[in-house]
This record gives sequence, structure tokens and C-alpha cells, in this order.
Amino acid sequence: MDFPGVYKIGIPQGNIITQEMIDQLRPGMTKRQVIFVMGTPLVRDPYRQDRWDYVYSYQPGGGERGQERITVFFVEDQLVNFTGDFVPSTISEATGSIQDPN
Repeated sequence: MDFPGVYKIGIPQGNIITQEMIDQLRPGMTKRQVIFVMGTPLVRDPYRQDRWDYVYSYQPGGGERGQERITVFFVEDQLVNFTGDFVPSTISEATGSIQDPN
């Protein structure tokens, strides 16, 4: 039942994830560098220290809930891979190399 004129607030939860953050991730980054870019992960499994999950959900007032997720993987304190709802803007950014657009 909706009452006319009643304001419903949006409910954000978790880590805000932006495309700019994803574009800064590079293979070989340390865990501290990833925290600097992405912030503290929402979920750190105590049994799998080399997997971090960043989750952001938002429900606009009275609207449908949306969710974004990124999982980053480390080997010996070095970033090796990430999966989720975002991808790097270009392949060269994922590998850390620079390509001339011409």
C-alpha cells in the first residue's frame, strides 16, 4: 500500500564499485594496493585468504534492488585475476600494457 506524498529513501549497502576502480586493477598488485583502489572488501573468507569479494547493492525508495559484485583472487599476495559484473575498459588495461590507438 503506497501513501501519496510519502518519501521513501534509497538503501545502499556494501562497497561502491565504479568502472574507474576496475580500470586501475593490474596483475601483480599487492593486497595493500588493491585495498587502496577498491577499499576494504565486504567479505573475506577466513579459510580462503586469497579471495576477496566486493558487493554493492542499492534499492531506490520503493524500487527494485540492484546488485554489483567483483571477486578478486591473489597468489602469494599478488593480484592474479578478478571476475564479476565489471570488466576492464580495454584488454590492454587488464594486462597493464599500453597500446597506441593509431
